Amino acid sequence: MQNYILSCCSTADLSREHFEKRNISYICFHFELDGVTYPDDLGQSVPFDKFYKAMADGAETKTSQVNITEYLEYFTAFLEQGKDVLHVCLSTGLSGSYNSAKNAAAIAMERYPGRKVYIVDSLGASSGYGLLMDMLADRRDAGMTCEQLRDWAEENKLRIHHWFFSTDLSFYVKGGRISKAAGLVGTILGICPLLNMDNFGRLIPREKIRTKRRVINEIVARMVEYADNGTDYNGKCYISNSDCYADAQEVARLVKENFPNLDGDVLINSVGTTIGSHTGPGTVALFFLGDERKN
Repeated sequence: MQNYILSCCSTADLSREHFEKRNISYICFHFELDGVTYPDDLGQSVPFDKFYKAMADGAETKTSQVNITEYLEYFTAFLEQGKDVLHVCLSTGLSGSYNSAKNAAAIAMERYPGRKVYIVDSLGASSGYGLLMDMLADRRDAGMTCEQLRDWAEENKLRIHHWFFSTDLSFYVKGGRISKAAGLVGTILGICPLLNMDNFGRLIPREKIRTKRRVINEIVARMVEYADNGTDYNGKCYISNSDCYADAQEVARLVKENFPNLDGDVLINSVGTTIGSHTGPGTVALFFLGDERKN
């Protein structure tokens, strides 16, 4: 077993059982629901169904990243055990947590000379970030050193494709991403925005597609276009959803129909409370390994 800790934040949107099974440590972001603060602890404090129902009923949500003090305490616990740390952060295109982690790592290494804390910007989010963590765990278990694993993450993180669609425009309006008039027209017409994550780790609208059936077909078509070896893709595929499991299941069905050589079953996760505070219910995301993401 390698003498280092593989770590990330809760915003990688895998289940607690998955993290434990793969021996991946994590630190929790925070969110507010109607003024009450909770840890983004993978649905333990507030189950995902209750969280998204509260949002649908009009609850106010806010999020906050892990601060320097929290990171420092978190890293210190591992360094005191004589272990180094490879920590992968939520995309800098969405959060400032990377800078907090870098500053905490510098302080921690001053206090523990000879120990290392490496910080990597995932340039990803939700279960795409989680897919990267799972692939890193595979390579750690195959014997990569901490430095080798850091280098592999830096070289390959942009190969994790993130495609999202939403069937509920109300939270795009609430968050100021589209106007009320555009949201109303889009809802009447059944518009479902298709977005992806660019090479700077930013979520970018790519197309406005009419009807849920068409956007489900289109998101799978993007996987056909960009996945390694096209429909011969033999890697892992993850999906996350915000309280629209039936839509996620339909995407998974089409993926399995088009990609018969997948590495295991399509894994469906929940969009966590940090990412979900911004997307709202009705979002499905598809993640897979492909060519390097371009702007």
